[in-house]
Amino acid sequence: MEVAFERTGQRRYATVITLPGRHPRRMEPAPGYDENIPHDLVHYLTEAELGLSSGVFGRAAAGGGGFTETTETPGDRRRRARAQRRLKKREASLSKADRGDMATSEYYAGICDIVWRRRAGAATPHWADGRTLPPEDAPTVDRIVNRLDELAPLWHDLPIGAALTFTWPHTTATVKAPAGG
Repeated sequence: MEVAFERTGQRRYATVITLPGRHPRRMEPAPGYDENIPHDLVHYLTEAELGLSSGVFGRAAAGGGGFTETTETPGDRRRRARAQRRLKKREASLSKADRGDMATSEYYAGICDIVWRRRAGAATPHWADGRTLPPEDAPTVDRIVNRLDELAPLWHDLPIGAALTFTWPHTTATVKAPAGG
């Protein structure tokens, strides 16, 4: 599966997933735009680094997730409605099989975001004031934050229409230039 984080506007981005042989699916606007590192990219790196197969992106790779197909042809309304019902059923099945990966992803993505912001000198939310990193989580957090350190400048410098693209579950990104650019 290919996962792209596309800068779509001044303060907007989309998360686009493409499974082999299928039309791309996207979430736009994606949640938590940030000039330095967007929310979904933190989740992706967390899940890829930790091998979380039942997180957001593992579920998307298995055919679930909250992403919408991007093609539109005659008769699509019915086909899309059927596809949405199948997706909802698939997501329910994947949710039952979750070994705690979603909770782990949320926990580490949140903590890594705060640690990275503090390390980079970026603003942190007020609710993070006084929150400390549990010592037992430090090695895992360091691993993820080191990847964020590498990717944050790429994201920050990405022009509108360009994307950081990954092949799930790898953490090496390629930069795709804007169409026509």
